[in-house]
Amino acid sequence: MAVVRHSAEGLLQLASVPERVLSEVIAEQLRITQGVNPGRSERRSWDRSLPVLARDLVEAGLGSVEMLLEYQLPLTSKRADVILAGVDRHSGDDAYVVVELKQWSHAELYEDDADLVLVPGMGNHPKLHPVVQVHGYCDYLADFVGALEHRRHAVRGVAYLHNANDLDIHDLYDRVEDERTRLFSQSRRGQFVDYLRAQFAPEPGARAADRLLASAIRPSKQLLKVAAAEIKHRDQFVLLDQQRLAYEIVLHAVEKARASDSKEVVIVTGGPGSGKSVIALSLLGELAERGYPAHHATGSRSFTETMRRHVARGSTRTKAMFKYFNNFMTAKPNDLDVLICDEAHRIRETSANRFTKAVERTGRSQLDELMSAARVPVFLLDEHQVVRPGETGTVADIRAHAQTRGLAVQQVDLDAQYRCGGSRAYEEWVLRLLGLNGEDPEPWTGDPHFEVTLADSPYELEGLLRGKLNDGYSARMTAGFCWRWSDPDGDRLVSDVRIDGWSKPWNVKGDRAVGDAPPSALWATMPGGFEQVGCVYTAQGFEYDWNGVVLGPDLVYRDGRLITVRGASKDPALMKKSVTDEQADRLIRNTYKVLLTRGMIGTAVHSVDARTQEFLTTLLDR
Repeated sequence: MAVVRHSAEGLLQLASVPERVLSEVIAEQLRITQGVNPGRSERRSWDRSLPVLARDLVEAGLGSVEMLLEYQLPLTSKRADVILAGVDRHSGDDAYVVVELKQWSHAELYEDDADLVLVPGMGNHPKLHPVVQVHGYCDYLADFVGALEHRRHAVRGVAYLHNANDLDIHDLYDRVEDERTRLFSQSRRGQFVDYLRAQFAPEPGARAADRLLASAIRPSKQLLKVAAAEIKHRDQFVLLDQQRLAYEIVLHAVEKARASDSKEVVIVTGGPGSGKSVIALSLLGELAERGYPAHHATGSRSFTETMRRHVARGSTRTKAMFKYFNNFMTAKPNDLDVLICDEAHRIRETSANRFTKAVERTGRSQLDELMSAARVPVFLLDEHQVVRPGETGTVADIRAHAQTRGLAVQQVDLDAQYRCGGSRAYEEWVLRLLGLNGEDPEPWTGDPHFEVTLADSPYELEGLLRGKLNDGYSARMTAGFCWRWSDPDGDRLVSDVRIDGWSKPWNVKGDRAVGDAPPSALWATMPGGFEQVGCVYTAQGFEYDWNGVVLGPDLVYRDGRLITVRGASKDPALMKKSVTDEQADRLIRNTYKVLLTRGMIGTAVHSVDARTQEFLTTLLDR
């Protein structure tokens, strides 16, 4: 792992050289080692905070303790200000202290919430209590860094508010519960120096730092035990037929790979509701119970955040096992036994984006990163759900890449249907309607387990769904991306989706609720989501009892068939010149495949185009 590191004495020497400002030196080192380009406020904080910490270490007689600056927590974008690495004064083993440096001169609890603080001069929005913040960093390191396996006591945390007096932060001390995580202020600097002496022996910490930086990154046995209890024992999943086959094949591949130090790829394909995510979670729970390092990863923020909220509920530690595909750019090969890539059709060409550090822009494919990270990478996918340019999660791509690496591939195709009332007839009807299986559309002949209906207007569509919602069912309305998507107007969403006098806003774009509208990632599952129209990027991966779909002007009936109209789409992804018309056609059809297959009990459809609506009347009853 690339990181900026200095001994306390070395850092003080840097800070004392007049012609080289400390913050500029560290900024340049971060650019070289991590590709980070820190802002001016970060540099000013280094000027003021790091020399204070270094001087405290030297005063404690610990000038050789290693300081790891801006340490990036493995497989995340989070960075700890400083990790001190040295020799434990009592045991002689490696010891680490995570230090969160705050320049706050005053802070108070936010509305008596012990986990949140309000800092004058930094806006009215609360911030996480620094002790809670550093405690989370300590737990994460103990849970994922192999060097700390069975040694949680070896990593401790400190929040150091070196500009504040006790009286100005007095109620923050209420959150300090144990010796493992402490809070110090300027008033308690002497106590902080004594604390440092109690943690470290006056010996060089370079080797302890080396071992931390070179350590394997994977879930600890303790975390796996917690995850097993949270995932497997709380939610019981019943696997049937091909689902159970896929599950057993993965477990067999894991045992084989561990025994022979080998590697194997497993692909599981299936349509919406065929049980891919049930398999993924069942595997994660079983692997955790066996103590095998495993992660769950997706390319969808909405899906991952919902997994963290509902599957890992009650355990912040278990939430950390749910990752994103782009978290594995710097992962060491085979650190994990299994990487479960759910919704693998959303794998991108590359993990790099405009925020990616320069040193990580290797040109390496995301598929290669994921395939390298574990002994048994598992890819669960539905090729008809590729809805964005640059998504490369297809069976052909995965097999081809595995072949270039000389890896064996096992594939299981799920033939059951559990969403859409278990109606294979409905899935086939949707594929025909959209021209995705090479066959012509045909009238819906019915299925006793699933209801499909045509709404004459968006008013009727909303009324039908609201009635189901009032009857105790879950319901959501979605639409093709054919209307602009405005930023909120203050604390109010803009009603962008307008059809013949009817209007509603899109779901929230970001991570924060707007009024009664839930954050984007929770639109499909939280109360309040019904009042917004969901787009494909929000709805994908979710299900609800009743599903309403508005076909926009990007999919219309002309000359005896449904055609796509690329110019009617407002999706920025389709406005790129690099996307061909053929690709755009496929992506639009796949988008509606996703939207039309979210319902468990029934789906209602309306088209904004008159001729298309008339065509649908030949296929569906009102």
